[in-house]
Order: sequence, then structure tokens, then C-alpha cells
Amino acid sequence: MLLQLAAAVTLAIWVYLLFFRGAFWREFRSAIPPPAPTTAPRIVAIVPARDEADVVAQSIASLAAQRAPGYFHIVLVDDDSSDGTATAARAAARSELLTIVSAAPLPSGWTGKLWAVAEGVRHAAALQADYLLLTDADILHPAGNAADLAARAQSENYALVSYMATLACQTPAERALVPAFVFFFFLLYPPRWIRSSRHSIAGAAGGCMLLNARMLEEIGGIAAIRGELIDDCALARAVKRAGGRVWLGVSESTRSIRPYRTFAEIGQMISRSAFTQLRHSPVLLVGTLAGLLVTYLAPPLLTLFAPQPAAGMAALAWLLMSSSYLPALRFYRRSWLAAPLLPLVAAFYAGATVHSAVSYWMGSGGRWKGRIQDTAL
Repeated sequence: MLLQLAAAVTLAIWVYLLFFRGAFWREFRSAIPPPAPTTAPRIVAIVPARDEADVVAQSIASLAAQRAPGYFHIVLVDDDSSDGTATAARAAARSELLTIVSAAPLPSGWTGKLWAVAEGVRHAAALQADYLLLTDADILHPAGNAADLAARAQSENYALVSYMATLACQTPAERALVPAFVFFFFLLYPPRWIRSSRHSIAGAAGGCMLLNARMLEEIGGIAAIRGELIDDCALARAVKRAGGRVWLGVSESTRSIRPYRTFAEIGQMISRSAFTQLRHSPVLLVGTLAGLLVTYLAPPLLTLFAPQPAAGMAALAWLLMSSSYLPALRFYRRSWLAAPLLPLVAAFYAGATVHSAVSYWMGSGGRWKGRIQDTAL
């Protein structure tokens, strides 16, 4: 009876996720292009960069090639780099298109990235920007990216529009784990619900966000989220709470070139913010691990080892799980044979979440570019 109950619960979970969670699994396709922009806005791209010499030149070059309908300028904020980041960026764009500023020393209470973004915003104010393109130093933008984002913001009155960039998916670790990263993100933050005013849920992808400059002023500037480690979703929440509309979609041509060569590197990337997502709560940690067990691990385990009818219900849950994962695999050009292996990927993510909590309690959480940004000590 207990096994039947467990199988019924996990089946009910996947029926809900597949049919009543904003159809999140259907979002793995590039968005329909927006109408042409009604005006030619002034756009300033802000690129915070700390020790990004290996990727920043390609990113800046892609921004310099933008076919924006109006004024477009790039502000790179060098956040105390030691590897020649500014030199690499300067060689990638004409001086009239690019301004490089050095971030002031990091104040208490700020994360490094958000302080660099705030420094860029201050410079953009003097350029009278209508929109701020907040992007990372590892993102390659197609030539029409800024124009498309601005057109969508204007035509549909969005205060924040964001593309989930296509992540690198070449190494064995990336091929095994990256499609699930976006899958899990969309499960937590269904883009259809983000775009809807009827749902309070809000999210964005920090690699490529276009933000209305007036809306940023209304929410209190970057200072309003200065201590947030998951800054993109925090920004989206602040915008939506202030009455602004938020849009999130995927873009096959907006790409991240940051490589994750090993499983350990991807684990560290997940660990950096996983416990922050749980608000540093041991209760939420235990609940999350239990939820991962019931949702992802129970279906294959019950299918293989439980008697009927529990095994049949669990097999159906496993089938629904695998079916929902297929669009993410297709988007990243992975074989459908990887779909039934999602429980193993979920187990990896569970381990990274535990590592995140342990790192936080030991005083080394949120480590990024030599900074510890999330700690209980």
C-alpha cells in the first residue's frame, strides 16, 4: 500500500508539471520576432567584467556589430581585473562605441557584479539611455539582438525583456548537464507565467536583459537589489512588483561562450547560488531534497523494484518526465536517449545543492572570481 501511494504521488506530480505548470517544457524554441520598433531608442549596453580576458573580446565585438535603430553605446565596467580584461575589450571595438570604466572599491553589502552594474548605470545616465542592455562578458549577441529586444519592449509595453542565452554544450559534462539546467530553471520560473500579469512569479536570465531606464529609477536603482546573489530574478521581481511587465524567452542565436569543461565546474556553478535560492533555510533544504527524491528518483526506482500496480504508475510518471525533457534535449541537439536519464542528472543537482549549503555554513558560499559572497560566518 505504501509503495502504491508513493507511485500515485509521483504520477500526480508529473501530471501537474506536464499539464498545469505553464507548459514550461514547450518554451524551448526561439521566440517569434517582434514587430518593427515604433521609435529609435537610445540603448546603452552595460558589461560588468572581472578577469574575463578569454571571452570578453568576442562579446564586445558582437555588441559593436549591433544594428540598433538609434543610438547605441557600450560601457564595460572593469571590476578589478588582473588578466588584461580591459585591454582585450578595447581592442574589440572602436573607441566611439566603447567606454571602459574602472569600478570603485566594492562597498559593504554589495555583490561584486551588482556594484559593477551600478557603476555602469551611473555612467549610462549621462548618456541619457532609454534602455539598458545588461549583459555578461561571455555572451555573443547576433547583430539584431538589441533592436529585437527594444522592439519587443516597445510594441508590447514590457519594462524588462530577457533572452535565455543558449549555453555552451560541447564537453561531456555540458552535454550531460546543461539542457537540464535550463529545464529546471523554466520549471521553477515558467516563462508563460512570468509574462502574465495574473501570476506573481517573475524571472529573467542575467546574461541578456533589456531594462527600461525609467523603470530602474522607479524601483530604486540597482541599489534596491545590491546584496542579491541571484540578481536577474531579483531584478525581475522588483520590476513586476512595481507594476512593470516582464518577458522571458529563449534565443538560439544569443550564445554563451563560457565553457564548463568538467562535472566539477558545473557543480560549482550550481552550488554558487543553490542554497541562496532556498533562502538559507535548512527546512527548505530538506524539503527540496525530499521533493527531488519523490519527483525524479522515485519513478525509476519504483518502476524497477516495486510490484504492480505501483510499478505501472511509476513507469507512467517516468514516461511523462522523459517526455517533458525532450524539447530541452532537442534544443541542445542531444539524443532522445538521454531523456530517461534525467533522474541521474537530478541526483547530481541535489548533490550540488547540499554542497551549496555546506559551503555557506563553512563560510565559503557563493564563490566567484576569487570573492566569497554568500556565507553564514
